[in-house]
Amino acid sequence: MANEDVLKELKGRIDKTIDDLKRELAKVRTGRASTAILDGVRVDYYGTPTPLSGVANVNAPEPRLITIKPFDKSVLKEIEKALREANLGINPMNDGEMIRLPFPPLTEERRKDIAKQVKSKGEEHKVAIRNIRRDANEALKEKLKAKTITEDDNKRTSEKVQKETDAGVTKVDEIIAAKEKEVMSV
Repeated sequence: MANEDVLKELKGRIDKTIDDLKRELAKVRTGRASTAILDGVRVDYYGTPTPLSGVANVNAPEPRLITIKPFDKSVLKEIEKALREANLGINPMNDGEMIRLPFPPLTEERRKDIAKQVKSKGEEHKVAIRNIRRDANEALKEKLKAKTITEDDNKRTSEKVQKETDAGVTKVDEIIAAKEKEVMSV
């Protein structure tokens, strides 16, 4: 029964790693405008760092444009400042009512750089999954030492741990391949 705990924890941690990868890749800029790249932007709203979505409506009405319409026009300057400090590589345009973020088309060289970043994020997450496998195998060794599981149980569970790890790494590869394709498409 204790082996199921190890497998359940392993699967949960791998799923969290994959979810984290998806969140990280949502922030990566592609040729299309995505409001997800603004998730980390904090606006100084009356002295309190507030998420951008907490002080304004953020929309992507066109594939290459994001509009930010503040609930309170007095924070327009603060939003613009926060966007400039976020180093998104996009120049905010303030018209007194809202802020527009036009996304210029990416050059081939920039697409390749972004694809490299995507690959490195994928590698980081694969390493994390392998570290999770190592932790699970160490937990099994501890149980074997304490004689709470048999050699056969250890071997069977270790094989299941490897299968889960392989499945996690394959999922990361699929996500990375899809994101690279999205980045490289014009």
